[in-house]
Amino acid sequence: MNPPLALAPDAVHLWFVRLPATDDPLLLSRYAALLSPEEEERRARFAFEHLRHTFLVTRVLVRSILSRYAPGVPPEAWTFSANAYGRPAIASPDPGLPLRFNLSHTDGLVLLGVTLDRDLGVDVEHTGRPGQTVELAADVFSPVENAELLALPASAHRRRFFELWTLKEAYIKARGLGLALPLDGFSYAFRESHAPSIAFSPAVPDAPEEWQFGQRDLTGAHLAAFAVRRGFSPDLVPSWHELSPDLLG
Repeated sequence: MNPPLALAPDAVHLWFVRLPATDDPLLLSRYAALLSPEEEERRARFAFEHLRHTFLVTRVLVRSILSRYAPGVPPEAWTFSANAYGRPAIASPDPGLPLRFNLSHTDGLVLLGVTLDRDLGVDVEHTGRPGQTVELAADVFSPVENAELLALPASAHRRRFFELWTLKEAYIKARGLGLALPLDGFSYAFRESHAPSIAFSPAVPDAPEEWQFGQRDLTGAHLAAFAVRRGFSPDLVPSWHELSPDLLG
């Protein structure tokens, strides 16, 4: 039994698990027992084993961590809903706390963010993944972001691409509107020793001062970002935690 967790109103907790989390058949069986029938059906539809495994660990991570904030709710009891753009939320049971969460996964890692009654989005990317990155910048970033990216030394372009990409994904997930928000309708600025800040074009009406952002290099190959609407309160306190496989379930 894992100890319960406390979540203060001014906190954002970020949890991550490296993949493959385990190949222990007994532990995998324990994980699978926590899935709902609908989740098990979704898992079975993945064509490749590594995708089935990622889905399993992702679902067990959110179930396990939520139950540590609400110790009266066993991990298998949670049910979830999603809005029209796929943002997940707790459907039942009532945990007695206004828990909000968001999930992301990439090659080799799963990330979960949790806070209380605030819009929250997280994203994680494998920075060594193959395929185009910087070549896509002009299509997905704002003109200001592109100009600042290109002004950097060429050796820094790929890093800046992932910094921007993870932040943009985190924000649109926090808003819960997916790509209905134009990616070039908001811009991030980076200041030395400060968290990234955001500016909005008329295409994305929002208040920059209500948002807080953060990033962390989790493994040397995985860059993570979060976006949280703190409103007009002081900055929230983020904390990052790595979980070992045996602490799930």
